[in-house]
Amino acid sequence: MTLPMTPQPGALDGEHDLVQLLAPDGTRRHDPRYPLEVDHAQLEGWYRDLVLARRIDTEAFALQRHGELGLWPPALGQEAAQIGSGRALRGQDFVFPTYRQHGVAYCRGIDPALLLGVFRGTELGGWDPQEYRYALPQIIIGAQTLHATGYAMGLLLDGAVGHGDAERDTAAIAYLGDGATSQGDVAEAFVWAASYQAPVVFFCENNQYAISVPLERQTRVPIAQRAAGFGFEGVRVDGNDVLACYAVTRAALDAARQGFGPTLIEAVTYRVGAHTTSDDPTRYREDAETEAWRAKDPIDRVRIHLQREGSDAAFFASVEAEADQLGAHLREVCGRLPEPDLVGLFDHVYTDVPEELARQRDDAIAWQATDEGGDR
Repeated sequence: MTLPMTPQPGALDGEHDLVQLLAPDGTRRHDPRYPLEVDHAQLEGWYRDLVLARRIDTEAFALQRHGELGLWPPALGQEAAQIGSGRALRGQDFVFPTYRQHGVAYCRGIDPALLLGVFRGTELGGWDPQEYRYALPQIIIGAQTLHATGYAMGLLLDGAVGHGDAERDTAAIAYLGDGATSQGDVAEAFVWAASYQAPVVFFCENNQYAISVPLERQTRVPIAQRAAGFGFEGVRVDGNDVLACYAVTRAALDAARQGFGPTLIEAVTYRVGAHTTSDDPTRYREDAETEAWRAKDPIDRVRIHLQREGSDAAFFASVEAEADQLGAHLREVCGRLPEPDLVGLFDHVYTDVPEELARQRDDAIAWQATDEGGDR
């Protein structure tokens, strides 16, 4: 028996019940559930963030294509979800990302050049997670949701929730893709977060594809609805709207810090590029679909709105110039990255190194001392 794979009519409609504060044509909208007052200067700042986040992504993609990086996971088209949510965080909040949250890392003050070492193989991380309150990127799909939930449960035990103190109350946020919602780890994280009313926000960037598997193969209902089955709130937001992503994430984080437990945010967006640089999206989706989503570009709608509100050509030129400087910085830093240290792979794995692993490390050290190893 062949089961139908088409979802129920309207169940996955991208425009259904979305929180949207800035339409694709640049028109401001108001949602009484998520009131947002933002001045012109702040919106110009977010536009700058969006442009720079995209430049990080496109520059790294080009570096990979030139053989300077082993891999790169593009985030083209998902900038509003990352900048909007990233700017809603407070300094004490802790981020548990996937390998694609380049814009969130930028919001946390991490030099984007540090991201390059991870994908060149010269770094196992590149920064101190405690310094930036930003964990190292997770490659195991969905595992970061468990890490975030455990951390949030620790916040409860530490008494870091529910005091009404903006400097003390803390939340965790876990980023995940639509594909990760099919993982058992995510279901476990939802169970524990709900049971303990943990101060954690699950931010799902629904970019429509788990590598080549389309959303309708994973769920018959919007992802946000899954939260109800675990006993907490689920919200669907236009993931290409930086204002809506900011307002919804701010509200969810505030609720978590106040002790009201977890929230699942489904940011409906689209991965314009490939899953990673080893992927070819033309094999599993039509160009017409991609072009339809390009019309909802997160940067274009902010630019249109700013132009209507009086931002001049000099402002946009200054942002482009800054993006060019950032691109030059990334190219220069990447060119100075060393070759990966094979022996370094054995560091920071075990406190007490197993005998077999110690032998492998010694073999690697001996090989590096040879002419063949020394040439690498």
